[in-house]
Amino acid sequence: MGKLTDKETVLSFAKDCDVVTIEIENVSTEALKVLEQQGKRVFPPSSVIELIQDKRLQKKFYQTNSYPTADFVLVNNREEVMRHEEFLPAVNKLGKEGYDGRGVQIIESKQALSKAFDQPGILEKLVDFEKEISIIVSRNLSGEIEVYDPVEMEFHPEKNLVEYLFAPASISEDVKIEAQQLARDIVYKLDMVGILAIEMFVTKDQKILINEMAPRPHNSGHHSIEACTTSQYEQHLRAILNLPPGDPTLIIPAAMVNLLGEPGYEGEAKYQGVEEVMNIAGAHLHLYGKALTKPYRKMGHVTITDYDHNQLRRKAEKVKKTLKVVA
Repeated sequence: MGKLTDKETVLSFAKDCDVVTIEIENVSTEALKVLEQQGKRVFPPSSVIELIQDKRLQKKFYQTNSYPTADFVLVNNREEVMRHEEFLPAVNKLGKEGYDGRGVQIIESKQALSKAFDQPGILEKLVDFEKEISIIVSRNLSGEIEVYDPVEMEFHPEKNLVEYLFAPASISEDVKIEAQQLARDIVYKLDMVGILAIEMFVTKDQKILINEMAPRPHNSGHHSIEACTTSQYEQHLRAILNLPPGDPTLIIPAAMVNLLGEPGYEGEAKYQGVEEVMNIAGAHLHLYGKALTKPYRKMGHVTITDYDHNQLRRKAEKVKKTLKVVA
């Protein structure tokens, strides 16, 4: 046992493996490079993991390849952020180690510049968007690509964590087609094998701006277990084993509610409202088996399926109000 960021731990784990894949990008790329040199198949490759680990490199990748993204400047410390008052309002992001809403903050005024991160990062123009969507795309070793329908995400107003997901996203057909084509282009450009999640903004004038990527099965694809012909997890395995891709069709509308640790509680996890939620028609409970809870920690999720979109939202809100993780 050990940390995924520790080179020797990763090498020890993978020494008897022919194929290695990841479920979180916070992993030792130095170890992955050694495994690649040993002839093991690593998906996604270490080069893609390095790109995703650093939001600065991500943004430069979008810029270099003319992919639409919010205007940004690269900054090395708080002092450099404070020189860009004209860029406000903006989002300040850490280049590395930000995850699940951490390492991201909005700076709206000159007075707030002093709270900027004092580490290498990005200052990104705040986007006045209408919706935030995500799209899952897969590519196998033979180069076959499949794209899921975009989903719509709603975030916690303070913690930058997804609270609700709705599939399909309520967007125009033109926006859907553009988003899916961008996903195809990016996974091809990266020469990546496996699952890639791409988060995007849809602006009020119906333009798409790419926000961030994750090279793995993703929170925005959890609904696919119950709502799609092929789940993102099966699709990932098909891709890295070079099997024919599965059908990504959404067979029933779905909502997903993240189950987060309640604020004010830390310790051994206890779940309230489980039976009431399981009585909701179309509700599917997934607990992650984490023994300890803390505020806003992801402890599980609930997917709800229903052909009535209004019912989906009502049921999702009921789940949010009913199911609590305390200590």
